[in-house]
Amino acid sequence: MWAVVYFGYWPLCLLLAIPAAGFLVRLFLIQHDCGHGAFFRHRLANDWVGRVLGVFTLTPYDVWRRDHALHHATTGNLDQRGVGGDIRTLTVDEYLALPLWRRLQYRLYRNPFVMFVLGPAFVFVLCQRLPLGSMRAGWLPWTSAMATNAAILAIVVLMMWLIGVGPFLLVHGPIMLLAATIGVWLFYVQHQFDNVAWARSSNWDVHEAALHGSSYYDLPAVLRWFTANIGMHHIHHLNSRIPYYRLRQVLCDHPELGQVGRITLWQSLKLVRLALFDEYQQRMVSFREMRAAKRAARN
Repeated sequence: MWAVVYFGYWPLCLLLAIPAAGFLVRLFLIQHDCGHGAFFRHRLANDWVGRVLGVFTLTPYDVWRRDHALHHATTGNLDQRGVGGDIRTLTVDEYLALPLWRRLQYRLYRNPFVMFVLGPAFVFVLCQRLPLGSMRAGWLPWTSAMATNAAILAIVVLMMWLIGVGPFLLVHGPIMLLAATIGVWLFYVQHQFDNVAWARSSNWDVHEAALHGSSYYDLPAVLRWFTANIGMHHIHHLNSRIPYYRLRQVLCDHPELGQVGRITLWQSLKLVRLALFDEYQQRMVSFREMRAAKRAARN
C-alpha cells in the first residue's frame, strides 16, 4: 500500500486494505491466545508477545486480558452482563420496561451502522486509550494502557515523519477501521445468534454456557486462516487453553461438536436483526418479532 499510494489511491491501494486488515485481525487473535496463555508454553513469552502485538492492534494487552477473562467467566449469565466488555443485550421484558428515550437509545446502539461502523472505531481508537473500567484493578491496567499509548504515539510520529501525514492516514486508517469492524462482527456472531443459551445465575452452568452460549462460525478455509479459527468459539470457551492451531484437530476428533451452534457465513448475515433475548422462548429475537408477539398477546 505504501508503494502504490503515490501512484493513485483507488482502486489498488484501497483494495489492498482488505487483506491487510485480515492480517491485523490474525495478529489480534494471536494476541488473544497469548492472553489465555495458550500460544506459547511459557507465560513470559505469551505476555510479552501479547504486549508487543497490542501496540499494533491498539489494544492494551493487560487491560484486555483481564476484561476478557471476565467475559469467559460470565458468558451467558443474564445477571452478569457487561462485566467483560460484552455487547449490551437486553431481555424483552427489560426493554419494554424502559422509558421511551431509553428505548430509542438502545435501538440506536443496536443499529447495524452504529454497531459495526461507528462503534468499532470508537472502541479501538478512543476507548482503548484509557482503562476507565479498571479503575479499581490496581496499577497494572493503567501501566499497560499508558505504555501501549506511548509506543503507538512513537510509531505514528515516526511513520508520519518518514512517509507523510496524508499517506500514513490513507494507508493505515482503512486498515484499522476495517479490522476493528471485522473484530466486532466476529464477537457479535459468536454470542448473538438465534438459539444462544442465556440463563439467570441460579440456573447458569459454565459448561452449558460455553457449549451453547457460543457459536460455531463455520467459515470458508481462507477466512478461517485470517480469523485464526476463532469461529470454533464453542470449543474455545469449553477450554480456552487450546491454541487456535489445535482447534481444528479437536473438531476432527469430536465431529459431534460440528453441529452445535453452527452458523454459516450466509446465515450470519441475517443475525444483525437480532437485538433482544426472549426469556420465555429462550432465543434471540428482533424488534419486529417482539412487536408481533405483543400484538398477538393483546389479541
